[in-house]
Amino acid sequence: PAMTPPTTTPPKSGQQTDLPQRRPSQSEFVAIVAMCFASVALAIDAMLPAMPQIAADLSPEAPQRVQLIIAAFLLGMGVGTLVVGPLSDAYGRKRVIAGGAVLFCLGALWSAQTQSLEALLVARVVMGLGGAAPRVVSLALLRDLYSGREMARITSFVMMVFTMVPAVAPLMGAAVLEVGSWRAIFFMLMAFSLLSSGWLMIRQPETLPMAARIPLRVGPLWASLRLVVSNRVVQRAVAVLSCVFGALFGTLTSVQQIFDETLGMADSFPLWFMLVAVLGGTSTILNALLVVRLGMRRMVAAMLAVQLGVSSLMAAVSLAGPMPEMLYLATVVFWIASVFFMVGITVGNINAIALEPMGHVAGMAASVTAAVSTVIGAMLAIPIGLAFDGTPTPLALGIAGLCLVGLLITQRIERPAGA
Repeated sequence: PAMTPPTTTPPKSGQQTDLPQRRPSQSEFVAIVAMCFASVALAIDAMLPAMPQIAADLSPEAPQRVQLIIAAFLLGMGVGTLVVGPLSDAYGRKRVIAGGAVLFCLGALWSAQTQSLEALLVARVVMGLGGAAPRVVSLALLRDLYSGREMARITSFVMMVFTMVPAVAPLMGAAVLEVGSWRAIFFMLMAFSLLSSGWLMIRQPETLPMAARIPLRVGPLWASLRLVVSNRVVQRAVAVLSCVFGALFGTLTSVQQIFDETLGMADSFPLWFMLVAVLGGTSTILNALLVVRLGMRRMVAAMLAVQLGVSSLMAAVSLAGPMPEMLYLATVVFWIASVFFMVGITVGNINAIALEPMGHVAGMAASVTAAVSTVIGAMLAIPIGLAFDGTPTPLALGIAGLCLVGLLITQRIERPAGA
């Protein structure tokens, strides 16, 4: 689709006169926001190839504990999302994103210097706290400029660019390990964060006018929070998003073990991960083409139903017993790619549904939506990951169950105008 410069609501009573009028093209805007999103994904996926090396250096007596570096980052990000949204409603989007980038880089620098796993986990929490800003506030920034199906369309373009970074993140981590230790990966993460946040600070004007900002006081914050959590559309959208994140985090937890223990392809894992991520990333193209015509709610329901069927079929194939090696590999790759495809379709649309009725408190809504869904999604993923038995069966059954619950809740979401 042709890219045109983003538009804003015309000024009312002088409320937006403090905002600069010149903005980057829509193509550049999409790239900027996608890069901000991608700094978070890179901080998770680039660490996967380094986990054996980190375990050997910091936790040789209990190598499985190194998996906590992913959980620690998610924990920090979950906590941070409760804070950065209200901060951005009070002080503007750009300041908070810049502050988060600084905290992220400090956490990365600390991570690179740590000499114990415990210290590394604390540093990763700090990174997660900082990483919450680009992840959450970028959504509020999108909501400042777009709404409804148009917001979903732009989010699809953002996700299209965003998926390319996590697709190659394990390869980037593996490439760094070829020339340095696992500590060097954190310097790469710092460089990426500085690049993405610097690009935004230089090129993207502030999107929240002074007159629309909500003072950082207990009264207004409590009023905004009550407005968000009492909205049924937000409640149900968060529940569906939690199911989707549970499926995603469960997959990220188990995918390396599946390629290592089930398929015996640990050495080529970064390449396979790139393949499934790229295949899954094509979902954003489909969503951008269809969401305006079909609506967000219908797209979400359709993808959850499809994934329910695909994961159920994968569980049946796994339980059926041995099959030709190459056919089994193709089946597993198709299934994992379909999970990423489902995530690419649903996440942007569910966020757009949740934020649609919350335009005037988009920062708070983005914070609550992201924080609650991230924490619940991580909690749902833990038992799925721990149930790994050397086969894809537990993960497939877990994803199927989450998709069923998410589908049932989606059917109960009131249909806002444009959704």
